[in-house]
Amino acid sequence: MTNHLSGRPRVFVDADVLLAACASPSEHGASLVVLRLAEITLIEAFTCQQVIVEARRNLAEKLPQAEPLFGTIVSRCLKIVPDPSDEQVARYAGCAHEEDLPILVAAAREGCRWLVSHNVRHFRPGCAGVEVLRPGAFILAVRDVLSRLGAERRE
Repeated sequence: MTNHLSGRPRVFVDADVLLAACASPSEHGASLVVLRLAEITLIEAFTCQQVIVEARRNLAEKLPQAEPLFGTIVSRCLKIVPDPSDEQVARYAGCAHEEDLPILVAAAREGCRWLVSHNVRHFRPGCAGVEVLRPGAFILAVRDVLSRLGAERRE
């Protein structure tokens, strides 16, 4: 699914991906690469207020030195959307762990085809239209699409 205006793939980012990006020892960690794809405008990355609050809380506890990097990543790479209403969440009851259900609902509401998380099992059974992938699997999918573009040019 793509954005109606930009045509870019829409991807929803979970808090654990933000934490992993901030903790990445190199520029090549999959979580950071997903966010860099958004920064260079190849994808459109979204998250919600719940994710930002959770990520900030975990950073303060576990990685306070990365808080400036977190701010930079958020401002350059993500569109922050409101959390879904209780009514919106209730319509998806049972599609994910209770504490993660608002994240899945926000991804679906924003038309995100992918939700990128390290905790894919928290988003099961999931909902139609939103595929939950780990960052590395998402990067492999992007690489696959790009390799097919190269093959089309050679034909």
